[in-house]
Amino acid sequence: MDERYAQRIAERRCEIVDRMTEALAASGRTLDQARLVAVSKTVGVPEVLTALDAGYRTFGENRPQELGRKLGALSFIEGLPDARFEMIGNLQTNKINAVLGRVDLIHSIGSRHLAEAVSSRAARRIDAGELAAPQPVLIEVNVSGEETKGGFSPEEIRRALPELQDLCGIRIEGLMTMAPRGNKDAARACFAGLRELRDELAKASGLPLAELSCGMSEDFEVALMEGSTCVRLGRVVFDPAFAVL
Repeated sequence: MDERYAQRIAERRCEIVDRMTEALAASGRTLDQARLVAVSKTVGVPEVLTALDAGYRTFGENRPQELGRKLGALSFIEGLPDARFEMIGNLQTNKINAVLGRVDLIHSIGSRHLAEAVSSRAARRIDAGELAAPQPVLIEVNVSGEETKGGFSPEEIRRALPELQDLCGIRIEGLMTMAPRGNKDAARACFAGLRELRDELAKASGLPLAELSCGMSEDFEVALMEGSTCVRLGRVVFDPAFAVL
């Protein structure tokens, strides 16, 4: 990988961390209370290696085939620091087996059908000794109500959560959402709505729901101010020309 690119990726990470620290301070939190997922879905193995060298340790993929390709390539390289991968995109039921046991977290459980399918396949693999524990997942909620966004509506997840939390093959860690693009005020309202919904659901269900996955390259600071514990950053991480900072 080009040395100038590697230097810029490292410099950009420092800039991102500084911005995260400032945004978290505005909500009374510190850097250890939020995670940064480097969205590697549009880059190759060399860029992931450069990001590892720069200090990134968590990567987000949205295609099981690409996830497998990257994991396979990295497995042949000795001396790499420990890294985790998470599934952040839409997951088709016929691709579930390609993800189980390979990702630490699935962000995009956006329907009862998908939740049940992931749970049943994970449970079978646990029974077979192929999976050590239930698959950690996040519930995707369409807080903004945009027709182009996937996930449960707030009312749907209020009704569905009592049944979903009883599924033995998954462990619900929290909620995820995507905000309207190009409007930070609308994004702020969306992120605040997710936090308020989490608080309501946690009280009703008894689940901690500690993880709030929201905030991308254009709006991650607003998301952190509104309570996000996980920001998913792609272009701002891997494209040195991206001018959000």
